[in-house]
Amino acid sequence: MARRTLNRITKALIAPALALGATIGLASAPAQAAVWSSCDQWGNTTLDGYTLYNNIWGSGAGSQCIWANSGTNWGVWANHPVTSGIKSYPNSKKVVGKTIASLSSLTSTYNVTVPSSGDYNTSYDIWDTDYDYETMLWVNYNGNVGALGTSQGTLTLNGNTWTVYKGNNGSNDVFSFLRSSDSTSGTINILPILKWIANTKGWMSSSETIGDVQFGFEITSSSGGLDFVANNLTVSSS
Repeated sequence: MARRTLNRITKALIAPALALGATIGLASAPAQAAVWSSCDQWGNTTLDGYTLYNNIWGSGAGSQCIWANSGTNWGVWANHPVTSGIKSYPNSKKVVGKTIASLSSLTSTYNVTVPSSGDYNTSYDIWDTDYDYETMLWVNYNGNVGALGTSQGTLTLNGNTWTVYKGNNGSNDVFSFLRSSDSTSGTINILPILKWIANTKGWMSSSETIGDVQFGFEITSSSGGLDFVANNLTVSSS
């Protein structure tokens, strides 16, 4: 099974600096591209308060293009070879900027269309502002993929059951929650999960400030070219 071994936030942070022209695979963006599209490795833009990243970062990556009708409706065409290792994490990001303890709510709704083939997961990637802790919520996954670390058992919150993994990629701790059954749409109440990590397990402090809430597709392989679409994605906090 593919393992998560790199600190993806490094790429997200340096993306604006590296968007000087680095390009991987100049495949044409899909016809539905409307407001914005990019085939650049680190292509990014901000729409409606969300930052979109093409974010091709893994070794041996192929071609990938991202398009967006808005910050909450976007998609990716990707053609990555069938080799081990994550190739990319195209995503949409919303910045929260509040501590776990001070948040009264943090929720997200999602609706995606994903292929029946390929190796990938559809996931939230949630970071504290210091990038010491990474919380992943896998809402669906397909093919030869797996979470970093060791299983900590299962957790049921707000109608969702997750298998929990805890690990470290050499740069930060990683807490992965894999949904027990695949879902292509729904609402996730994120705050109780963060409070469980902080208050119940003590894996991080409730004084940690939550920075980025990213949602996207972590792609290992998509041979021949596959489409991944976020039909609707919203993140809200208070």
